Amino acid sequence: MGVPCSQCGREYDVALFPFGRTLHCTCGNRVGLAPRVRDLGADPPRFMADAMLGRLARWLRILGFDTAWEAHIADGELVRRAVEEHRVILTRDRALPGEWRVSGVVVVASEEPLVQLRDIVERFDLARQARLFTRCSRCNTPLEAASKAEARGSVPPRVWNAQTQFRRCPGCARFYWSGSHTDRMRRVVDGVLDSADGRDEIFLDS
Repeated sequence: MGVPCSQCGREYDVALFPFGRTLHCTCGNRVGLAPRVRDLGADPPRFMADAMLGRLARWLRILGFDTAWEAHIADGELVRRAVEEHRVILTRDRALPGEWRVSGVVVVASEEPLVQLRDIVERFDLARQARLFTRCSRCNTPLEAASKAEARGSVPPRVWNAQTQFRRCPGCARFYWSGSHTDRMRRVVDGVLDSADGRDEIFLDS
């Protein structure tokens, strides 16, 4: 099966267009298959953030949303994973929607991570679905309850002495606990969620 260029009629092998990829014809026109419509019915949605959105990915994870992210990932791999895992693509690359004809691509306009977060929370109505501190902010794995005994030796002694409840990431073995850092993040997140609901100004002290 050939995919014709709409401008000059030259045909290209369909195998050149996986996951909605497009290419430039020798005549300069962009060639590709019809836009690929994907089933993104997960509630809440699952996300795939590009390499430029690491801080946004971290904040979405803090809110409890499944957000895949890698520091170095090519556009082709990003789109492939998003398609196979039914994830919404979050990107700062304005050219990506033209280069890859797939649905569920959101171009993030702002450079400020908390403004980005507010915009995504508003777009997908996430404020009432947030479950803070239930997912590892480092590797995206859901957290599990851990006993005080399990945390011994893995957290600072002062923390182990002061805290009674811990969570552990089964993916990267990182331990979490409630402290001043979580209080600060909660204030920031509350500001974002309130702003998304139109009640208050957004906190920008990230």
